[in-house]
Parts: sequence; C-alpha cells; structure tokens
Amino acid sequence: MLYQNTDFYVQHHEVVLTVLFDIQISDNWPGYSLDLFTYPQHYYGDLEYVLIPHGIIVDRTERLAKDIMQDIGDNDIVVLCVLKGGYKFCADLVEHIKNLSRNSERFISMKVDFVRLKSYHNVLIVEDIVGTGRTMKVLLNNIEKYKPKMIKVASLLVKRTSRPDGYRPDYYGFEIPDLFVVGYALDYNEHFRDLNHICVINDHGKAKYRV
Repeated sequence: MLYQNTDFYVQHHEVVLTVLFDIQISDNWPGYSLDLFTYPQHYYGDLEYVLIPHGIIVDRTERLAKDIMQDIGDNDIVVLCVLKGGYKFCADLVEHIKNLSRNSERFISMKVDFVRLKSYHNVLIVEDIVGTGRTMKVLLNNIEKYKPKMIKVASLLVKRTSRPDGYRPDYYGFEIPDLFVVGYALDYNEHFRDLNHICVINDHGKAKYRV
C-alpha cells in the first residue's frame, strides 16, 4: 500500500540523502476487509472494502499540519473549507495546527471560512478530494483576483490521473486510484458522511442510494 522512494546523490565526497515519501495507494491494493473494523450497520452490504482506515487518516493529517506550520511561518491565515466533503478533514487539520501552535514558540492566528470570496491576506484552501483539478483551478483563479499574499491548497485525497497537466495541491494526504470512495465526510448522494473510514462503495450501494 505505502512505499518510499529513496534517491542517493554523491558529489565531491559529500553524501546527500534525499527521501521522497509519497503516500500512494497502488491500483492493485486489495484494501482491508470490512470485518476488521466497525462501521454503521445501515451501510452493511453497501461497501466493497476499507481503503484507508480512520486511524491512518488521523496520523497523516497530523503530519500535514506539521508541514503546513513549517511552511507558513508566522503568517496569520484564513482557512477556506470547500463544502461539503471537506468539512471533516478541515476540522481535524485545523485542530492539529492549533494544538501544534499552542505547544510551540510560534502562534498562528487562524480564521475558518467557507469559500466566501472577499479580501484575504494568506489563504489555505482545504478540499476533500482532487480529481482532474478543473474545479480547483477555477476557484484559485477567482481567489487570485483579490491578490492574497499567499495561497496554499491542502487536499486529503488526490486521484491518480494520466493527464500530464493534472493539478497537484501543495499538500495532500493520499494519492489513490480512480475509485469512487465514500466516508470521512465524502458522500454518495448525501449518504456515507457518517462513515469514519474511507471505503470503496459497491454496486449495491450505488443502486440503493441512487437518486
């Protein structure tokens, strides 16, 4: 499921170790059996398997919070949450950043908003999943009109795409295959938002909740 690419560069008797750590879920990853986890009973029979357990999501989100804090420095920021699927990831990410800020010498002032365009200084956009990136590019173009000092994008998930111009956010939790996933506030016709794990929905679930 997870792998680490490590490149070594040796020059003038100096050894530099560059570690490229990508949280990538391969196309042939079978996932975790649903029997290993607890989840709402009303979704029994609607899911294929667990793609990312809740505990791994929490740990990865905490790591993203540390990376964001290191990059932002002492800037106060406005966090723009893209509704609706991004609210859970946004809430957890903001809470981790607040905890890190309280326990460090640097205090970061944060205001959370919900993509209501106005004058912003430093912007962190929080999204649940990025696919082709077309929607995010439109949003970024709109926000750039207000000339913020800095714009960063954090997404929990990025779908793997063969497009060479595929958009990549500044921070992301996991790169996943082109699957229809639900849970952790990601929905299918407003269902599955109450599922803590990120799971792959099956055909029965799609038919059951199809509008």
